[in-house]
Amino acid sequence: MTVEDQVLRSDWIVACKIEDVKEEPLGITIMGERIVLFRNEKGIHAFKDLCVHRGAALSLGCVRDGNLVCPYHGWEYNSEGECTKIPQLPEGRSIPLKARAIKYGCKEAYGFVWINLNNNNPELFSYPQYSDENYHSILWGPQAVNAKPPRVVENFLDVGHLSFVHEGFLGVQEHPVIGDYEVHVDGGRIYSDEIAIFQPDPDGSGVAKDVFYTYEIVSPLNVMFTKRDPDTDHKMTILLTIQPVDENKSVAYGIMSFNYETGNTDQETVEFQDMIFAQDKPIVENQKPEDLPLDLQAELSLKCDRMSIAYRQYLKRVGVTLGTE
Repeated sequence: MTVEDQVLRSDWIVACKIEDVKEEPLGITIMGERIVLFRNEKGIHAFKDLCVHRGAALSLGCVRDGNLVCPYHGWEYNSEGECTKIPQLPEGRSIPLKARAIKYGCKEAYGFVWINLNNNNPELFSYPQYSDENYHSILWGPQAVNAKPPRVVENFLDVGHLSFVHEGFLGVQEHPVIGDYEVHVDGGRIYSDEIAIFQPDPDGSGVAKDVFYTYEIVSPLNVMFTKRDPDTDHKMTILLTIQPVDENKSVAYGIMSFNYETGNTDQETVEFQDMIFAQDKPIVENQKPEDLPLDLQAELSLKCDRMSIAYRQYLKRVGVTLGTE
């Protein structure tokens, strides 16, 4: 069933990694919409996964001479969605003007394919670390989670759970206290002060110490934090981006960027992030209510929850309805 959240449908939503779109068409679901992605010499394109002739899934077809070919009757669609060939028509017969695929906005950036369902072509957010030669960036995901996007995003912004859910990795229960911090709104940016967090082994040296996290809300489905080591000024930034599959299922992707040598392979870094996400997953999948309460009186919050509160206020302000109540 189509998810009618016009705020999200008007934004850029992550579809997959660029490398996932190979020679054959790729079918995915975003906001309840079946979408087909295909690649030709002009780049990657996104259509509704539906042939207008008899409703066949175009993702089951192939790409021939740069055109997407329907598997059912061989109709061919070019990059703009125009039908350029109907094999069943007698020679000289013109192709009906209504013979078009439904095309969606599609963009390649930061190693991912992004889809805009409402075709209003908004500006994509900036993630300068990806092209900064001082940073090494690694793509992460996909990770499916049976929860609504706002719950997944808020978990990422929640600093208080690190000592418990990720004990021994991102915190320890003996040091659970989170100092007061402020959230700032500046020219569209929503970000926190640096928050001191005690970690048992933040840099792989085996030395426990405080590191500093700065959280930022980029858009309803995109958030990030930067972790800074005060002794070395090593910085790690992780961007989390969520794909809403339908009303109750999300897929998480991410970009991890480091301005220092971690001592790990990219695969080891991805496996560590997979492990951390696996610790969060059962918590998020079992939170009640499934919809994130935007009424700040509905749940008890602390000062250390200011980033979560800012996210809820932001969702209410921009009018996100998927996964909120």
